Amino acid sequence: MAIIGKVLKRAIKLPKTIEKVRRKPSYKKQQTKTLVKLLSKAQHTAFGTFYGYSKILESADVVQEFRRKVPVFDYNKLYNEWWCKTLEGHEDICWPGKIKYFALSSGTSESASKRIPITADLLRCNTRTSMRQILTLSNYDLPDNFFEKGILMLGGSTDLVEKDHYYEGDLSGISQANIPMWFHAFYKPGKEIARERDWNRKIEKVVENAPQWDISAIVGVPAWLQITLEKIIQRYNLKNIHEMWPNLSVYTHGGVSFEPYKKGFEKLLAHPLEYIETYLASEGFLAYQSRKNCKGMKLVLDNGIFFEFIPFNTKNFTDEGNLVENPETLWIDEVKEGEEYAVLISTCAGTWRYLLGDTVRFTSLEHAEIVITGRTKFFLSLCGEHLSVDNMNAAIGHVSEKFNIPVQEFTVGGVPHGTLFAHKWYVGVDEPVDKAELAKAIDEELCRLNDDYAVERRHALADISVETVPSDLFYRYMEKIGRMGSQNKFPRVMKGERLQAWMDFLKETR
Repeated sequence: MAIIGKVLKRAIKLPKTIEKVRRKPSYKKQQTKTLVKLLSKAQHTAFGTFYGYSKILESADVVQEFRRKVPVFDYNKLYNEWWCKTLEGHEDICWPGKIKYFALSSGTSESASKRIPITADLLRCNTRTSMRQILTLSNYDLPDNFFEKGILMLGGSTDLVEKDHYYEGDLSGISQANIPMWFHAFYKPGKEIARERDWNRKIEKVVENAPQWDISAIVGVPAWLQITLEKIIQRYNLKNIHEMWPNLSVYTHGGVSFEPYKKGFEKLLAHPLEYIETYLASEGFLAYQSRKNCKGMKLVLDNGIFFEFIPFNTKNFTDEGNLVENPETLWIDEVKEGEEYAVLISTCAGTWRYLLGDTVRFTSLEHAEIVITGRTKFFLSLCGEHLSVDNMNAAIGHVSEKFNIPVQEFTVGGVPHGTLFAHKWYVGVDEPVDKAELAKAIDEELCRLNDDYAVERRHALADISVETVPSDLFYRYMEKIGRMGSQNKFPRVMKGERLQAWMDFLKETR
């Protein structure tokens, strides 16, 4: 492994040399070329034939013609009209060939898990993007032996569920089942533990084997990794995780904002880590943090994904976060910094003009960098306050620092308040804190961050209250509803029946 590590370290230094002579890329050209490749390969599929991909490719403006002829799809529309046929074993529906794998999404925005097609082409693209991200480690001051140590990837089971015509499981499980042979020397927890389907047993096996490993990097969703590290520290009576893994230097995270977890996570460390964010959805590897101390993630514009962006406003979305018919769509050459957009993608897995459900904001057009601000349906706007998940994460990060308390989870619901409205926060803390002071601090920070919120706090949004909840209750609720595992995140906003079910659970538990 030491030899492989030295080779990797030399290879990773190469991009710095190349970057000095490389001209700034044209993102418009990259995306046009990407779309042409996608349409060319899919033109003889059922979807491509139906929407005339061959004709689109002959047009003078391929991008404009594609956007004109192919409608926008959400998951239900694309699944009901097309993807359901691939589950029945039919070939050449939305992408050439037969779909072997389907990723089960976390289901945070729907009650049932979604089945997202995963093709060999998409897996290859994901691997290429992963290698690009590894190459960006040349921008970080990492120790020489970093590339000779283990990498703990806490993901879903690689023992996929076999159906009549396909296999299904978490994307992380599908990806780890298909990792390159050379990477096995670094990969932890290893094949045997990775196959474990029971999430609690998997974590216990990781804890049992932890002393045998020398880990330099960890990868996974913050909540589950934090729980795992806490269990290791508790089991072996450690002061911090660096007593066992002194070479731990990097944490690669994604799927949810790290800000609410940061305070509690850093209590488990002896020294700081390099935090590197990724945007790896079930539908594809969309972006990654490529520069040190940069908040934004660089979109992958030349590797199997064509992006479009829908301005996230009342013109294009209803108050419930549903897309209107014929929304305004922009592509990379038309977006603006600082504006909020919902993401549409077309990919080499037969995902066409697909509403991903995430909202983003461009932080740098020069570097094509974005931050995730929330979900199209995970926001609160009972009376025009337009409170995004990005605002919520920032407020929780602020109060965590102000009160010096780790907040592992939280969720927010909208409730009636007489003839007006109120926000009810459920905050996961395990230390004593004044709920009224916590609510006041959250409220003040949100007023500072969001002008619409500040206006409505003087009018229709009559109150904000906080209920503190032991952190473990969030995870016990996830277990109760069958949402344990690497791809599952606790929803930041709860509405309707889901909010009532959560409130009922808390009453029963207490």
